[in-house]
Amino acid sequence: MKYHTLIIISLVLLSCSQSTKQGTKENNKIEEVQLMNSEEVQDSIIEIHLKNGAWTKGLYSREWQEEIDKGLAKDSTIAYLWQQKAMPLYKQGKYELATKYIDQAVKYDKDQHQDYRAFMKCIFAKTYNEAILDFEDLIQRKGNSYVMDHSYYFYIALSKLQLNKFAEAEKIYESDIASQEKNQGKDWVHYLDYFYLGVTKYELGKYEEAIEVLEKVFPLYPEFAEALYYKAKCLRYLEKKDESIELMKKAIEYGKKGYTINEDNSIYERYPYQVRWELYQ
Repeated sequence: MKYHTLIIISLVLLSCSQSTKQGTKENNKIEEVQLMNSEEVQDSIIEIHLKNGAWTKGLYSREWQEEIDKGLAKDSTIAYLWQQKAMPLYKQGKYELATKYIDQAVKYDKDQHQDYRAFMKCIFAKTYNEAILDFEDLIQRKGNSYVMDHSYYFYIALSKLQLNKFAEAEKIYESDIASQEKNQGKDWVHYLDYFYLGVTKYELGKYEEAIEVLEKVFPLYPEFAEALYYKAKCLRYLEKKDESIELMKKAIEYGKKGYTINEDNSIYERYPYQVRWELYQ
């Protein structure tokens, strides 16, 4: 009797187990279908209110914002709509409002939008400590990568430079440049990496070292006015007055011709240590 009871219990348990597995598979299939349907709906909203909506309006227009708001009213979890809502506001200098919206984009898709937010904090909003936190979190989660043509470490060092933490900035730039030269080759290093390391050394009073680094800029961008400008300032501190004066004249000439920082976003926002050449007569 006991033997038959054990068999019955075993069959019941086996049946429950198989039923549970079957139920799990069915639930997974339902979730996959729901996810696909959700993505299709979101793609449709983006198509209607962004591609055929906001993108047909002026970037800074009221209609741009209204079209995106219509899409968000249908689904407020679409991170890309929040990012596209924030972007023109940053370019208008409305940093506080823009940050409110980019935070929403990061909330719903951190992997896709956090490095963009960190870049905007560094170059546009100039909230450097917040930018550092974002970039450090990105490095911890994903490793050092690139946004807007520069490494995460580049922006951390630039933020440190803007916070007058010159020694920390110098250490990060030197390490990042050495890593790029070793792993991708010297041709990979951007002229701004050398420029900002040179500026950092200038701020530390290491004028000869600063000149040595700034010299690496010129094969990449011979007319770069800011590099000439800071080299001239270093020469002045080294009491090479005549050489400094001549180089400064050359820097001003090139600066007035537009040979300045040529990043894509420099048309919207002045970069750190970018000289206001229009002030020179």
